[in-house]
Amino acid sequence: MFFIETVKNDNFVLVNDTKNYLCTMKHNTIIHVIFAILTLLSSFEVYAQYPGGGRPGGGPGGERPQIEIKGKILDANTGNPLEFANVAIFSKRDSSVLAGGLTDAEGNFNIKSRPGKLYAIVEFMGYERFVIDPVPIDREKMMAGDRTVNLGEVRLGDSGVDLAEVEVRAEKSETQFSLDKRVFNVGKDLANRGGTAEDILDNVPSVTVDVEGQVSLRGSQGVRVLVDGKPSGMAASDNLRQIPANMIDKIEVITNPSARYEAEGMAGIINIILKKDDRSGFNGSFDVTGGFPAIAGVGANLNYRKGKINWFLNYGFNYRRGPGGGNLYQEIAQEDSLGQPLPLFVSEQVRDMCRGGFRNNIRAGIDYHLSEKEVLTGAFLYRISDEDNFTTLTYDDYLVSASPENLIHQSIRTDDEIEEESGLQYSLNYRKEFSNRNHFLNLTAQYEDELEKESSILDQDSLTSEGLRFDELNQRSANEEGQRRWQFQADFNRAFNRDHKYEIGFRSSLRNIANSYLVEEEASDGTWFNLSNLSNDFNYDEYIHAAYVQYGNKFNKFSFLAGLRGEYSIVNTELVQTNEVNDRDYFNLFPSLFLSYEITEGNSIQTSYSRRVRRPRFFDLNPFFTYSDNRNFFSGNPNLDPEFTDSYEINYLKIWDKATLSSGVFYRHSTGVIERIRQLLDDDTFITQPENLSTRDDVGLEFNIAYSGLKWLRFNTDLNFFRSVTEGTINEGLVNEQNFDAETLTWTARNTARFSFWNSDLQLRMNYRAPRQGAQSYYKSITSLDVGWSKDFLKSKNLSLTLSVRDVFNSRKRRYETIDDDFYNVGEFQWRARMGSVTASYRINQKKKRGRPGGGYQGGGDMDGGF
Repeated sequence: MFFIETVKNDNFVLVNDTKNYLCTMKHNTIIHVIFAILTLLSSFEVYAQYPGGGRPGGGPGGERPQIEIKGKILDANTGNPLEFANVAIFSKRDSSVLAGGLTDAEGNFNIKSRPGKLYAIVEFMGYERFVIDPVPIDREKMMAGDRTVNLGEVRLGDSGVDLAEVEVRAEKSETQFSLDKRVFNVGKDLANRGGTAEDILDNVPSVTVDVEGQVSLRGSQGVRVLVDGKPSGMAASDNLRQIPANMIDKIEVITNPSARYEAEGMAGIINIILKKDDRSGFNGSFDVTGGFPAIAGVGANLNYRKGKINWFLNYGFNYRRGPGGGNLYQEIAQEDSLGQPLPLFVSEQVRDMCRGGFRNNIRAGIDYHLSEKEVLTGAFLYRISDEDNFTTLTYDDYLVSASPENLIHQSIRTDDEIEEESGLQYSLNYRKEFSNRNHFLNLTAQYEDELEKESSILDQDSLTSEGLRFDELNQRSANEEGQRRWQFQADFNRAFNRDHKYEIGFRSSLRNIANSYLVEEEASDGTWFNLSNLSNDFNYDEYIHAAYVQYGNKFNKFSFLAGLRGEYSIVNTELVQTNEVNDRDYFNLFPSLFLSYEITEGNSIQTSYSRRVRRPRFFDLNPFFTYSDNRNFFSGNPNLDPEFTDSYEINYLKIWDKATLSSGVFYRHSTGVIERIRQLLDDDTFITQPENLSTRDDVGLEFNIAYSGLKWLRFNTDLNFFRSVTEGTINEGLVNEQNFDAETLTWTARNTARFSFWNSDLQLRMNYRAPRQGAQSYYKSITSLDVGWSKDFLKSKNLSLTLSVRDVFNSRKRRYETIDDDFYNVGEFQWRARMGSVTASYRINQKKKRGRPGGGYQGGGDMDGGF
């Protein structure tokens, strides 16, 4: 008997000899979207057959003989053969595509594949898909030399047939695992419906996002974030809040990338893949979100495919406005001119914020299929945002001696900021497949133009302990930053067979940033004058040219992939007013090596090595960054050098029928470590800026287990334990030399449980970050809970309603303590308070259309292919 898995309204007829099997699927709308994308991707897998009908066997490096899978695809209503229907053969072990082909004019197909535990997906434009699981392989016939598997007649029915004889549920798990990467399917994440990319990333296994939007992977901020496999201004930490969750299909996490990927990102790569479909006809989805405090959003994802042309459009509007803030207690030791101690200076700061505004994103493009194996894709993305932020800082200052503390004065500083951003991105991609999908040429060109404007009105009043005003300060600041980036990339992959291949490619990235920062103060006569020590124009030019080569092969159960990447970097910085120029260039080699061994089917181990780099980013180098708080300055350091890392991993993957275990041990050795250091200046103000320390050694252990053995329960648990040892000194040999040696042993945990009942889903996610010791500060633990509930409505189940609460207990706050020879700080900060939202999602499914199958290229540049 064959088992057929599909989503709601997928009605098929499978005829083998004298038996007919009819199958339909109870609707699960979330899975419908994800499964549609999966089967779309499978339609690209059109493999040519090897001459001779199989692979050579025997001897060193030999492979198992192939089997021949054949059958016939027919229309269930008319019995007519379906030409150009797509049949793809998958491995049950890791869901990888092993082979595929198209039917001929009579509806016949004949596919050669390696044997094993297999399943097949059959699809044709305008017809419902189905899965044959498993492909029925008769072992005795195989042993006798008959290596043919006849699936007989497969009859495809359209969506108008209402059959309900058998109910079979088939869902994509929220997180999928392989040895070299993990894929987080965003559609399954109920707690972040109506959220942003930042919300999504903060719930991806091994990934954390702090309260200020900085992304970390396995405890390290040296992570490269890409969009559709390419660098993008959208991936900057301050822009992640601008990408609506409804535009995101999935998140890929690669902890130890090979030479194929750019070397940037010492902790690994996170790839945000935006939604795109390629099914015949018109299809899409719409989302409307509202919530508290002040949340509103509208989103649309639309596709229209006819013949060789596929149009796609994504739009997202998001408005958010809400409170945030924190407090800081600070002690400063003081001495007189003779070095005698003075009364302790104590300051208590309270920060209240109200931040928010609207953000618009629109992305549109077209796939033009030049032929069955050639596609040209053009796309553009435009984003614009307008925020109005208001912050109030209150300082109470005391002198503490033997007598009771004495309030010196109180200051109240307000920052009324307007922030406007816009960005435009164009991309052009050409992909040519040759004998199979692993033999291709891919060419990409991309251009970005971004502009950011910030202006602040800064007012400060100081009061005596009796409440009398004795000082008044009026200031204003303006910051304008423009960025342009050109990217060109070419990748060629030549597969001699499924396991034997080589890759070559090159990539050039040209980036220019111009930043103008001005701070002015009002004089007593009402005129404004420039604070020259806080104002300047900063130019940043970055040119990176790279080339790589990789070679991989497999011998029985052992496989390897060796690669080498060379990158030549040119970085120029200039402070225009003071004519300070810092030019540097360097060439580096980045080798990688991956060794894998398949113990048994679904039971594999891999060890890997790669060399990575973390180049100082623009805001790491720009010495003029923020003046919102005139006691605590945050700036860059134009003298920073790159940070280099040697990364080693051993990963183990075990797949059962209803559970998956992914575990790994990693070690990273980094030199020139970049850390943000807080220092006390002579006038009792502080500056925080990045510095190069000596080394850091990170070693960790990671576990992730996913279970879906019960119809009403699915859960995923992610545990990370790691130890970090940092050594470093700044101002070495000087009077103000400081040592920042630090050691920490910490861990993070994330558990997600989804309960299905009453035709609805309830999701609970608990996050925990244990205390950790940084190079300078001690960070306390953070525990938070997110909740989401979703239910389908209407007879067609095309309407979903999702209720979610993020940070139920309002506990996602950064709490820290800093102890130095000259000062002591303890405080907490919260960027955004607890929020709740409701999201309505409506999906439009395609109508029956006839046509040849095919699919547009959805990957991107570096992310194409895998090991």
